[in-house]
Amino acid sequence: MTDPVLITRKARLILQDLDELKPIAAQSLDAFLADRIAQVLAERYLERMIGRMIDINFHLITESGGAPPSDYFQSFTELGRMAVLPADFARRIAPAAGLRNRLVHEYDEIDPSRLYEALRTAVSDVPEYLRHVMQWSSEDKG
Repeated sequence: MTDPVLITRKARLILQDLDELKPIAAQSLDAFLADRIAQVLAERYLERMIGRMIDINFHLITESGGAPPSDYFQSFTELGRMAVLPADFARRIAPAAGLRNRLVHEYDEIDPSRLYEALRTAVSDVPEYLRHVMQWSSEDKG
């Protein structure tokens, strides 16, 4: 059975980070590219938010009787299959898992322009993700 306290706690932390990220996302691209501190903050906030989203994904999947996904990308697409998220939305946000991996493991140099795009997208996608997750978990499907 899903744990609404865990989901609510993680969602609250995600929203706190999102609130901190919004002023950075409101900057113009030129201002963002000139502000190394904003870039580092954006990286860290995105890493934390995506990590917590993945935690929620795994919790919803496993507590609903599913096997743990083979990777973080699949954790998003599985929520689409389960109808926690609309399938097209799940496929659209699943690449966030790859961004999280690049940020955490420093696989590649992060292109600040792409980081800017990711943070601008997060401002709209993260609340939508949380709305679907909270709605689904309140229906006690787990």
